[in-house]
Amino acid sequence: MYYPLFTLLGCIAGAVASKYTSKYTADRINLSAPDKVFILLSGFCLAIIFAKLPFVLLSQDLLHNAGSILFSGKTVLLGLVGGYLGVELGKWVRGVKTKTGDTFAVPVAIAIGVGRLGCFFGGCCYGVETRLPWGVVFPRVDQLSRHPNQLYEAAFHLLMAGLLFWMLKNGVLKGQLIKVYFLAYFGFRFLTEFLRPEIDWAGGLSAYQWAIIVLVPIFISLWYRDTRSGVT
Repeated sequence: MYYPLFTLLGCIAGAVASKYTSKYTADRINLSAPDKVFILLSGFCLAIIFAKLPFVLLSQDLLHNAGSILFSGKTVLLGLVGGYLGVELGKWVRGVKTKTGDTFAVPVAIAIGVGRLGCFFGGCCYGVETRLPWGVVFPRVDQLSRHPNQLYEAAFHLLMAGLLFWMLKNGVLKGQLIKVYFLAYFGFRFLTEFLRPEIDWAGGLSAYQWAIIVLVPIFISLWYRDTRSGVT
């Protein structure tokens, strides 16, 4: 119940933000309506697929768990990467060369910030036990006071939305805002993984942390490529 509700609210909030922030990129991003729709759908579809991919791969009985997988949680980390790939794929198919990341950065951050509240009320993505005064008990899990990692994430994404909006208005790192957002989130997520009861996958790190170790140099190289080519 909470996941689809807050996902919907996040999408609405992101759409409203997109209407407001698009005027700051209108001089650089002038796409036809069919191009916009195709690119948005491509990004959205791959974001959903990548977000659900770990749950599908780890499901012991996909047929009987299909409903649970469809309407339950998702991995934001891979969802972001999937969305980025989807947008780039959509642009490649439509022959669009314009950089579009600045258009998506603020709306995506807001949408995920709101969507993370669904994780909090749904009782997933909680943290390890803590004695800090803001610890939260999740009755569906146990009676331990735990780090509300979902709220940490919601706060991060909403604060990033504010920072990205300021950068957008002032032309700071023009054309690279989506990469700024991704790299900031990778760093944040790597650190907060230590507050999650995740499985030690290898070398004392979780699978998500190892994924981040792979993703960071990829996005830095993409940024460097744009800088060398003078793309904005």
